[in-house]
Amino acid sequence: MTAPAAPSAASRIAVVTGASSGIGAATARQLAEAGYRVVLTARRTDRIEALAKELGAAGHEATAYALDVTDRAAVDEFATAFKTIGVLVNNAGGALGADPVASGDPAEWRQMYETNVIGTLNVTQALLPALTASGDGTVVVLTSTAGHGTYEGGAGYVAAKHAEHVLAETLRLEIVGTPVRVIEVAPGMVKTDEFALTRFGGDQEKAAKVYAGVAAPLTADDVADTITWAITRPSHVNIDLLVVRPRAQASNTKVHREL
Repeated sequence: MTAPAAPSAASRIAVVTGASSGIGAATARQLAEAGYRVVLTARRTDRIEALAKELGAAGHEATAYALDVTDRAAVDEFATAFKTIGVLVNNAGGALGADPVASGDPAEWRQMYETNVIGTLNVTQALLPALTASGDGTVVVLTSTAGHGTYEGGAGYVAAKHAEHVLAETLRLEIVGTPVRVIEVAPGMVKTDEFALTRFGGDQEKAAKVYAGVAAPLTADDVADTITWAITRPSHVNIDLLVVRPRAQASNTKVHREL
């Protein structure tokens, strides 16, 4: 087995969007353990400041920066802080609602597209020069199995994640020959504190039904471990696409439940 590659001095900064909770926070912790100086971005300042303090107390380097990835002016200002950067983890995103196409809320569709797709576009465009300047950059796009298949009641989220997948795939084609890798990680069912709860507007009962009977859905740490593994492969190794599901999930619509 190839040992994880230690980040070089020029490429040891890792920016993680949506780092206030769930997969983003877990990824920041694991990248810090792997030797990266992590820059935590999210809209909830208190959350990322607490995480930066936690990581600092553990002997790691971490900086919190309040950022809305859909605000292009703010993203561009944020990017001016970096001449070089080694890793960008585009994690900010999320799902809203589970209505069929016939009754889906266009405002929710628009918000999901703005956060998952335009947010990823904004940050990637703004930081791509610094990633290239590092001589060893990595862009991670966290999509979903929803970006590779569809299911009833999920069209808005599925459409956004398909678009995000296409963004990653196209970017990889367009920048081949530059010292930047593009990695897509597409998780299936992940049980976090907020994903399903946010999707269902805070309805605890509906959120709980998503995971009902599933003995062991993925955790945020499982996905973060996958992301960190892909990032720490040797520079010439590109993990184009990694789909990760719990054993109980065979597809977006085929899940073993012990009810």
